[in-house]
Amino acid sequence: MTSNVESDVSALRRILVVDDSSLVRLYYRAALEKAGFAVEQAINGLEAMEKCLAQRFDLVIVDVNMPRMDGLSFLRALRGSAAEIASLPALMISTEAGQQDRDDARAAGANFYLVKPVSEADLLSHVALLAGAP
Repeated sequence: MTSNVESDVSALRRILVVDDSSLVRLYYRAALEKAGFAVEQAINGLEAMEKCLAQRFDLVIVDVNMPRMDGLSFLRALRGSAAEIASLPALMISTEAGQQDRDDARAAGANFYLVKPVSEADLLSHVALLAGAP
């Protein structure tokens, strides 16, 4: 028998935050959890891919520049993977602000591209658009 707390937790919209900066992950996590989302974290694209293959997420928020596997490589791998996760919405957030950076992100499979720093309001409005309300 499942308790109400367990069923409430499993019903939350699940977001995977992928960034090598612990401060950025903390900022996103605090804002998202306050808004009612369940949040998991990964420090690079390789760890994120492993988590996406093992768990269900409603959205991935990903940085571009990370060690081991960068965000663009992660998105290309995600889009080329099994059908269940290939269509996972992706919000890319980076310090890279050029048009070519935006174009590269879209070509890799990002649904939206934001430039850091991102306000809590902008973060939550894009997350709600891509993942729905918690």
